[in-house]
Amino acid sequence: MELTVQQAERIEGIVKAPPSKSYTHRAFIIAALAEGKSIIRDPLYSEDTNASLDACRAFGSEVQVDEDDGHCTIKGVGGQLKTPENVLNVKNSGTTLRIMTSVSALAPGYTVLTGDKSLRKRPMQDLLDSLKQLEVSAFSTRNNGMPPVIVKGGFKGGKTEIKGNVSSQFISSILIASPYAENAVNLHVKGKFISKPYVDMTLDIMRKFGVQAEYERSESSFHIEPQSYKKRNYTVEGDYSSASYIIAAAAALKSDVTIKNLLHDSKQGDKLIVDIVQDMGCDVKVKRDEVKISGHGKLKGVDVDLQNAPDLLPTVAALGSISHGKTRITGVEHARYKETDRIQTCASELSKLGVNVQEEKDGLLIEGGVHGGVVDSHMDHRLVMALYIIGLKVGNVTIKNASVYDVSFPKFPEIMKKLCRQENDTKKGY
Repeated sequence: MELTVQQAERIEGIVKAPPSKSYTHRAFIIAALAEGKSIIRDPLYSEDTNASLDACRAFGSEVQVDEDDGHCTIKGVGGQLKTPENVLNVKNSGTTLRIMTSVSALAPGYTVLTGDKSLRKRPMQDLLDSLKQLEVSAFSTRNNGMPPVIVKGGFKGGKTEIKGNVSSQFISSILIASPYAENAVNLHVKGKFISKPYVDMTLDIMRKFGVQAEYERSESSFHIEPQSYKKRNYTVEGDYSSASYIIAAAAALKSDVTIKNLLHDSKQGDKLIVDIVQDMGCDVKVKRDEVKISGHGKLKGVDVDLQNAPDLLPTVAALGSISHGKTRITGVEHARYKETDRIQTCASELSKLGVNVQEEKDGLLIEGGVHGGVVDSHMDHRLVMALYIIGLKVGNVTIKNASVYDVSFPKFPEIMKKLCRQENDTKKGY
């Protein structure tokens, strides 16, 4: 699918933020592990989160989606997982792969996890090594530290450690499965602890499902006793990651946009986008559960460290390209191990639009100045939506392989059209 975005003069309206993808993943998986029947209200149904839901079914949970209100009822297995009958294909969902690798050790027999071509390039060795210290047998089938991965049932527990500078999903994975280990689990994070807000989100939802999980020793270690998740009704909050594209579009154009269901006290690291557009010169008002953007269409470059919000890299890179002056993004070397090498792909595609962009080891240096052109998503949902913002500002931006926005933000173009109050997109092959 190709998506051509035309220039918009103004964006305005009231919109509800999509449900959080990160919280939805965790809610589905933890409810599936819990005792009894849980209701997950307002979850996100996307390619990634559906992969987690399918995995929950494969491990024996009963799942029912209400066609009227979209709520999801999950009957948990109380830690008594069954071995999936087939290979578990999680498609492009790195979160599902990482979390379910540790969860697989709670099922008897052997579980095989794989995904699409992109996912099979995602690093896993640090997680496999850490699980080995907990007497979990898990290994890469190609002996290259990447999927497919085979996990043998059996989770003894004990002491382990893991690097903190590769993926916070490794830490969340061990934490989520640890309550059902045979013995207590002591997990120590070594070195720099990146993307810590995602672990905060994990601990938050674990507590809400009845498990005691806390930081120890200067927030670099965790102690989890054997225990069980309890059923509960849980409402998923709005997603700052997805809302960042609406916020960015409102900052880039003349605007009057209110985004509801964004909690001011959210643990999501990507709420940093609010501070970033303010620093760029946009007027932002934050209330208890909504964000109001009043843009004048003129932004200035900024220096920003995205260590704890790496998913904002494409969004901020897009904003930098349409701003006056230079924007420097740092702290995101770990973004090279996402759906794509996001530092490299952002640099490559922005340069096609005339942007003066310099790729650095842990980020980008961008000098504002951009025009229309043809770009490619590299099958990365976040790159599609970031490039869309540029299209709204300068016009005539055609994005190849654009349909992957469905991974995290279904109906993204339709929502943007309504806010722009004009039919400014044309689609081919959709």
